[in-house]
Amino acid sequence: MKVKEIAQLIEAQAPLCYQESYDNCGMQVGDPEMEISGILITLDVTEEVIDEAIRKGCNLIVSHHPLIFRGQKKICGRNYVERCIIKAIKQDIAIYASHTSLDKAAHGVSAKMAEKLQLKIESPLEVEKINGEEIGLGVVGTLNEAVDAQTFLSLLKEKFNVGCVRYTAIPTGKMIKRVALCGGSAAEFIENAIQAQADVYITADVKYHQFFDVEGRIIVADIGHFESEQFTKEIFFEIISKNNPKFAVHISESKTNPINYL
Repeated sequence: MKVKEIAQLIEAQAPLCYQESYDNCGMQVGDPEMEISGILITLDVTEEVIDEAIRKGCNLIVSHHPLIFRGQKKICGRNYVERCIIKAIKQDIAIYASHTSLDKAAHGVSAKMAEKLQLKIESPLEVEKINGEEIGLGVVGTLNEAVDAQTFLSLLKEKFNVGCVRYTAIPTGKMIKRVALCGGSAAEFIENAIQAQADVYITADVKYHQFFDVEGRIIVADIGHFESEQFTKEIFFEIISKNNPKFAVHISESKTNPINYL
């Protein structure tokens, strides 16, 4: 199987036309015609991840976050991105990324988050039309039964193995039944979550003053960027593995979250 065939499998679920204009999904490094010896799945590409791919005999890395995000005018090893590009090329390792294209996919990042919380999905959080097709970022769904807000936040912390949940004030006696969420940095959709009449909105990278702007209209829970998207690796694994590849497919064991909690 060739690299381009894996790209086609992913793009059948998360077409490149879904990506945001600022994004850089698709092939990052390498030859699409190269035969695959093994695949390593990761959330981020780091030097440690490339070293892991070398150890495990993988010549294709599939990542959620693009390694090459902004224009590269020089590749001289001045930072981790340039060093990763150099090492990948030297080791004949291809790199493919599916970022906002997978965020918008029907069974993408937010749907996987909802699955972990056993939500019944009702609709996307923010809908847009691409080539006549309605797709969206985030999801709105409901729990089987309402639970106490503090209990829900504790469950959220456990399910996503979160070192810290940052959240707004909880009204006395508040119960959680209707949940809105969006993986990654999506504080801009807080108003969408309020309009969807969600009891809580789960996302990442909420700024200090954005917490003020909520004004008690909803509970906002920030679980961290890495934590919200960590299960993306499972999505890639499912897409690739169900096609019975004749090579090993590994989920990276390298720690790529740059944030630590005390």
